[in-house]
Amino acid sequence: MPDKPTPGGGNSSGEIAIEVRDVVKRYRTPGRGEVHALDNVSVRVERGQVLGVVGESGCGKSTLARLLTRLERPDSGSVEILGRRIDLAKRRELRELRRVIQLVFQDPYASLDPRQRIGTALAEVLTVHRLPSGTARVGELLETVGLSPATADRYPHQLSGGQRQRIGIARALAVDPQVLVLDEPVSALDVSVRAEIINLLARLRTELGLTFVFISHDLGMVRHLADQVAVMYLGKIVEYGPWDAVSDTPGHPYTRALQAAVPIADPRLDAPPADLVVTGEVPDAANPPSGCRFHPRCPLVEDRCRSVEPLMLPESGWHRLACHVTSSEATAEGTDR
Repeated sequence: MPDKPTPGGGNSSGEIAIEVRDVVKRYRTPGRGEVHALDNVSVRVERGQVLGVVGESGCGKSTLARLLTRLERPDSGSVEILGRRIDLAKRRELRELRRVIQLVFQDPYASLDPRQRIGTALAEVLTVHRLPSGTARVGELLETVGLSPATADRYPHQLSGGQRQRIGIARALAVDPQVLVLDEPVSALDVSVRAEIINLLARLRTELGLTFVFISHDLGMVRHLADQVAVMYLGKIVEYGPWDAVSDTPGHPYTRALQAAVPIADPRLDAPPADLVVTGEVPDAANPPSGCRFHPRCPLVEDRCRSVEPLMLPESGWHRLACHVTSSEATAEGTDR
């Protein structure tokens, strides 16, 4: 990971909010063996910054979210939130830490009780954490996410998808967290509603000084919030750096393919060149390829890619990637900068 995240649009203080070091997580599944969900993953996020985590389904993004919020523990490695080891926290400390970091789910409807009014659902979170849970506080939370206090009397099925996601964000904000982990928070929404939720998150980040981990399969969606980006493939980070560097000069072939896949509303532009097109399915995480895990789908594959796992290069710096073919190019560019 970079020695120090490069500030983007956020208000970075230099304090480290999230530090994940060499995390490994595997799952034993009947008939498949061990699924390699995360393999030596490391990330660092300064307070007030946004880390975008991007990759296809099955790359380990949601597993990382569960480890950050201690819904699960890593097999090895460490997870620190504001200098405290959440992976080792006992019950009392964990309760405190869950007021520091909150998770916003992809499907807000699934996280709401359909028989419970919205006001009751918000008040329940406050009660569990022994915080003031009166009507005034519930109305304040609803207004914070752009909803009328009258929404408290409605049921989840009476709300639109965008409104339900706003409720999910309000529930996370109820405990005054410092870090939000957003797991595909807009992927189930219409395009126009996505923009509204992204704008809401940008406003909340500025007004409340929040730190975000924003998880998405869409590199284009991340651009609106992220200061730095971690591109994941089959349990590994293959490229990591400031958003503008990863977006403007992507080094890894997989990142280049993700970038080329972002829709551009200009019919005059040509289709992406062949070296940016990725074909085939993601390999089985229970039996990952030897060498570079991306090599079966890589348009730039060389013989060494099939047998030798690439290191993240340069060893320190502002923009790093794990690729035998293009790492030397990125290292040279980093030196020039």
